Amino acid sequence: MSTETPGRPERRAPLDRKRVADTALRLLGEVGLDGLTLRAIAKELDVKAPALYWHFKDKQALLDEMATEMYRRMVAGPPPGPDVPWDERLLATSRGLRDALLGYRDGAKVFSGSRFTGVEHAVQMEANLRCFVEAGFTPAQAVRANMTAYVYTIGFVTEEQGVQPLPGERREGYDVEERARRMADFPLSAAAGAEVFQDYDRQFEEGLELVLAGIRATYAMTYGKSS
Repeated sequence: MSTETPGRPERRAPLDRKRVADTALRLLGEVGLDGLTLRAIAKELDVKAPALYWHFKDKQALLDEMATEMYRRMVAGPPPGPDVPWDERLLATSRGLRDALLGYRDGAKVFSGSRFTGVEHAVQMEANLRCFVEAGFTPAQAVRANMTAYVYTIGFVTEEQGVQPLPGERREGYDVEERARRMADFPLSAAAGAEVFQDYDRQFEEGLELVLAGIRATYAMTYGKSS
């Protein structure tokens, strides 16, 4: 049963950083990063644009909060166990990051270069680095190994979403067969389209294995996945 008083306007939730970020992330799926303006977000919230400046000084500050909220949602589930080997942990965190970014139109662009507004990320970061150090990496090597996998994942998803903004959606101009016809005089480059612009799950996994192999080789690690 409704408890609203007839004629009295419905009471809205107070405007705070989380409500603005949640609204922005929802709107991102409709308009993409280029269309995500403070004015559009204010309209969605049914407030005047200046009201948002009480919480965010500019669009980048909002993107920072959006990236932080994306991260909070990403790590809401149970973390990897303490006995998970470093390479399995790196696989799990990289796959989890990709899955999370693919849940938002332009998710990788929002996440890339943004600054977390809290310290929630330090929990997983500390656990990951500790796992590497206990496996024999120096602290500096642990940082570089994690950063390499992180940057690979962000870059991969940025390119992936340039072709497929959302799962099941494909931008015009990325027809592999048409591309091959246009590049017929360059047979190797023409054939590369089938590798570059489709089957992203396989591509990502192969690239991730290359990253892991490089980490093992560079730091003279001989651990297998079960070690």
